[in-house]
Parts: sequence; structure tokens; C-alpha cells
Amino acid sequence: MGAHVEGHGGDVAVAALRAAGAEEIFTLSGGHVFPVYDAAVKDKLRIVDVRHEQTATFAAEATAKLTRRLGVSVVTAGPGVTNSVSAVTSAYFTGVPLMVLGGRAPTVNWGRGGLQELDHVPLLAPVTKYAATASSGESIGPVLLEAASAALSPHRGPVFVDVPMDVIFSPASAEVAPLGRAAGAEPDPEAVEAIAQLLAAASRPALVAGGDVWTGFAEDALGRAAAALGVPVFMNGMGRGCLPADDPLAFSRVRGLLRKEADLVVVVGTPLDFRLAFGDFGSAAVVHVADAASGVAAHRPLAASAAGDLAAILDGLAAWSGDRADHTPWLARLRDAENAARALDASVLSPGGEVIRPAAVYGALRSRLDRDAIVIGDGGDFVSYAGKYVDSYRPGCWLDPGPYGCLGTGLGYAIAARIARPAGQVVLLLGDGAAGFSLMDADTLVRHELPVVMIVGNNGGWGLEKHPMRAIYGYDVAADLRPETRYDEVVRALGGAGETVRDPAQLGPALDRAFASGVPYLVNVLTDPADSYPRTSILA
Repeated sequence: MGAHVEGHGGDVAVAALRAAGAEEIFTLSGGHVFPVYDAAVKDKLRIVDVRHEQTATFAAEATAKLTRRLGVSVVTAGPGVTNSVSAVTSAYFTGVPLMVLGGRAPTVNWGRGGLQELDHVPLLAPVTKYAATASSGESIGPVLLEAASAALSPHRGPVFVDVPMDVIFSPASAEVAPLGRAAGAEPDPEAVEAIAQLLAAASRPALVAGGDVWTGFAEDALGRAAAALGVPVFMNGMGRGCLPADDPLAFSRVRGLLRKEADLVVVVGTPLDFRLAFGDFGSAAVVHVADAASGVAAHRPLAASAAGDLAAILDGLAAWSGDRADHTPWLARLRDAENAARALDASVLSPGGEVIRPAAVYGALRSRLDRDAIVIGDGGDFVSYAGKYVDSYRPGCWLDPGPYGCLGTGLGYAIAARIARPAGQVVLLLGDGAAGFSLMDADTLVRHELPVVMIVGNNGGWGLEKHPMRAIYGYDVAADLRPETRYDEVVRALGGAGETVRDPAQLGPALDRAFASGVPYLVNVLTDPADSYPRTSILA
């Protein structure tokens, strides 16, 4: 049922956001959007104010990733909007429903050089599904609802709407009706049957599941398909945890065997981008399944493809009733290799020696993580270890910068994670380089009473740049940071807590104190600067 809303422009905007499923807004105060705050206070829509618009928009993106509903940031005109562009672009590459509601200089003075006067729409259009200006009080509601519908419809993605200052302060009205969950397109049954036949005939097949499986509410269907087909499953990005890491069909350590030995790889819900070597799986035939036809890869030959609702496609694969090849030997081969790889991890994950190896941080952390812990990675060298050594047992519990690879996501993601999941563990892993982007927003964690465990891998440099540059040129430049910077003291100064760890024997006790503290707590781990993660493809 719809409702008629009248008031100022902010009242209509908040009513539309509510109708689209928003439960909070992330923002940094700006006069251009005061009416939105006023309406949010009256409507009891949660306002989370941060220290940088980039953080606000990363928090909104993470809300969309974690909850699969609309995430919303509200930012002031001009620099407020442009400060959000990297986070919007990240959501564009990840395919999650993010909305940025921006202020805009008033129309009455447009073209005369008003404060923060900028036409934002052409800047945002290339990295959004929808970008528009609501230029009248009557258009605010319809434009916001149209934008939200676009954001929530497969293939999902970010949208942008700005409202001139004189419009949002003026009287406005709209008919507002709740938006339901957008259904994916009905897949072509013949395309699904063709993929099922390929899987049934293959001797050494595999499924690779990505973030759209989670975002598209298809994680249960993935489990049904894997069990019915008897195929191994590899997961990346937000796809991690769609099958628990200890499921007999879940694999993570032996991706290299897909290129060397698989005869069929079916990639579901993730692009064939650099994370999957652009779809190069050696001699294996490749199938691509996407939630929209526009997402099916066109840069390499495919044995088959399908597009549409991912749960329907996966259930269609599970329903195949024809003859099947026996995949048992292939599963046993992979499991033996997986077990051997994990056994080799033990030596690098132990905290022995006089210096702390980055991998040892993960060895200490893994035993302290609950199965539903949310783990967030923001960094290069240090965080690269997390993808290998941190296992995911539940979907929606892994956050990283995604294919856009933008650093600075961490504090925004942590803020959103604690709000989305008030109970349970939230752990933020930061490289010391990445910490420089957003650590000031530890203040936001403190002010809003959002306890998060933060771990900084502090090696005094940009590891993923320093070591390759030395290999190429014999020297490095612009790759050093101040050794032993006390990032924990930054958090303590902002009202949180923390400590620096130099001794491997103190690593575990420091993590125990962090988890028990109940406040934003940063463990600043001084890691061996000579120990760098080997940069490899996901297939290696």
C-alpha cells in the first residue's frame, strides 16, 4: 500500500528511502542536506555521522554487501559528492545496491558561481546505473524510488541522485509505496539444460562461485546444486562462505589444479576478470553464468552460458536427471591436495622465532574467530595473507576491497559491519599503508559505541610495491613508511584502546585483550619487513 507524504523535500526523501528499505544513513554534516537530517530525526531513521564522505559511502556500500538491501550515504554538494566517487566506483565493480543522495547548489543562483556549485551527474553517470537531479519538490520521491529500483534490480549497482538546496528546503509531496525485492530474469531453460549436460558429462568439473551468488540470495541453491552434482566448489569475494569452508565440497587451497587438471569450469556470479586470470583455466572448457545478460563474458570463447536469476539457474542444474559421470576420483584428488596444502600451512602460521611473520598473525587470529565472525581486509601485502589463511564458514562474513582494489574501505566497512551485526565478532585487518586512508574514523567507532577489533600489520612500507620495484630496478622509491608508527596510540587518542606487539609470544594475549575489551581496539603488530606475500593469480 502506498502513502501520501507531504512536508519539505527532506521529508519526502526520507519517506522514499524508507520505502526502498533503508534503515540508516551514513553522512558527514553539510548544510545542503539539512532537511534530510530533520526528516530522519522525526522518522527515527538512524544517522551515522563520520569524518570523511569516503567513509560514509564505503559504509553504505558495506551495508549493501552485508544485508543485501539498499545502503545509503547522504553527502553535501561539491566536495561531499566528489569525495564519494571512489566508493561509488567500488560498488559499481562489486555490483551492490548503493545509493548516494547528494546536495546540490541552489537553482536560483545556478551559473553564477555559488558555493560548491558543480554538476555532479556527468561525473557519476559512468560509474552508476542511474544518475539524476530531482529538480522539483514533486520529483524527489519518484526520482529516488526509480533510482532505488535500479540499484536493487539485477545486475545490481550504485545510483546517484542530487537535489538542489532550494528544492530540498521547499515544500514537497509524493505518493510513496514500498519497493519489493526485485526478482531476477527467468533464465532460458535450454541454456540451463546445456550447462547441466556439460557438468554431467565432465570427468573433472568445478564450480566457481562469486559475490552475486550471495547478493542474489542464491547461496542455498548453490549448496543444493553442488550436492546434487557432486562437484567441487571454489569461492571468491562475497561468495566466500556460501558453502562453509569445512563442507566436503568446498576447496580453497588448490585453485592451481583447475588450470592444470580440470576439464570443465563453471563460473557463477562473478566476472571473468583478473581474479580468475580472465577466464583462462588451461585446457578446461569454460561456462559463464551471470545474473544479467550484460554480465556474460564476451572476451573469451565459452562452452555455454546462462543469464538470469542465479537461484533458478542453480536449482535447474541440480534438477538434471540424466546420466552422470563419476566425480568421486576427482573429488578425492582435490581433497588429498587440499589436505596436503593445509598441512604445509602449519609451519608458517606458527608464531615461532624472534620476529613476527605476517602469516603468524593469521595463525594466532584463526583460532580466536567464531564461525560467524565478520572479517574485513583493507590493504595490500598484509591483507593478501587473509584471503589464503582466513576461512569463511557463513555467507556475508567476508569483506575486501573487491575487484576495484580501492584502499581506504576499512573503517567504513567496519562501521557498517558492527551496525549490521550488533553481536558477534567484527575484525578489521589493515596494512599500515591502508591505515593512513581512514584511521581517523576510529573516532566514529568510539562516538557511536561500535566495538571493533583492528589489527595493523606494520612493516613500515608498501610491501606489494617495494619488493617488485626492487626486483625490476634494483632499488625502490616512494615505498617506505615511518618504521614502528604507533597506530594504536592514534586510536587511544581518539577514545579507543590498543597496544603495540613486538614479541611473537605476546601476539595471542594481545588479541585476547582486544576481543575482550568491548571497545574499538587496535593491535599494532610490528611484522618482518622482509617477509612479503607472493603476488600470484587466484589460480596459482
